[in-house]
Amino acid sequence: MTEEGVEKVIIVTGGNGLVGSAIKTIVDTEEKLPNEKWVFLSSKDGDLSNKEQTKALFEKVRPTHVIHLAAMVGGLFSNMKHNLDFLRVNLSINDNVLHCSHECGVKKVVSCLSTCIFPDKTTYPIDETMVHNGPPHNSNFGYSYAKRMIDILNKAYHQQHGCHFTSVIPTNVFGPHDNFNIDNGHVLPGLMHKVYKAKRDNTKFEIWGSGSPLRQFIYSLDLARLFIWVLRHYEEIDPIILSVGEEDEVSIKQVAEHVIDSMGFKGEVIYDTSKSDGQFKKTACNNKLRKYLPDFKFTPLNQAIKETCDWFVKNYETARK
Repeated sequence: MTEEGVEKVIIVTGGNGLVGSAIKTIVDTEEKLPNEKWVFLSSKDGDLSNKEQTKALFEKVRPTHVIHLAAMVGGLFSNMKHNLDFLRVNLSINDNVLHCSHECGVKKVVSCLSTCIFPDKTTYPIDETMVHNGPPHNSNFGYSYAKRMIDILNKAYHQQHGCHFTSVIPTNVFGPHDNFNIDNGHVLPGLMHKVYKAKRDNTKFEIWGSGSPLRQFIYSLDLARLFIWVLRHYEEIDPIILSVGEEDEVSIKQVAEHVIDSMGFKGEVIYDTSKSDGQFKKTACNNKLRKYLPDFKFTPLNQAIKETCDWFVKNYETARK
């Protein structure tokens, strides 16, 4: 045992972001075990793109397990402008975290990927075997290739050193503590912020694009519960998709309507079709997850959106935006 009966010291990189905050909430309210010490790291604790700072962090905390969430992230338009930056920074972060995990004898690492890593030209639904079957969508190829390389690193560390490094692939995540920036955030929190401002200022609610692209959304608290299950019980090196089912796929227009209802917005809604829609769909299959957890219940989308909108309104002054 490492200290005072604690057998696991679990680092969560990116610990104050959307998913990290959700994991902390679930650990504190539902899932904490007496043999686990959870350490939630943020960028204030060190720059994970810097090898020396990453090594110093690992030597200080001496983790036995790692949930790796830290990344340079952004929405569609930010990715389109800065593909090189997303590639270089994320390659550095991932290489440093996995290498330090190996050097420190970490027993298990669970990294977070994204459905954007899948090939742009593909058949649907996509599953875990299809990650490397072709180039990703050109809009965010830098971020996508950096995330794909985690899967390659996991397999290489396992083959050469026997490391138990694995990864999960969530679909579009949202929830409290998200980044609600309209220009650089993801679609759903961006819509929430736009509706909030349109209601406050008595202006039109403008949606970028046609509203027709399809997405599967997963509530951050549901994802947190699944992440903890993966850390404790999932033994494969190959990734696992964490997602609602194909039947729960919705259009951007549909989620915008949920946000409008949740915010009580009564004004005019317009679609700016001069803005890019991005990838039309990236439908993911959650059969592998259901094989392991056939009875897992996801929070209904309208309830999850309402809870997130309520959190955003309550925390507007301090929320990331």
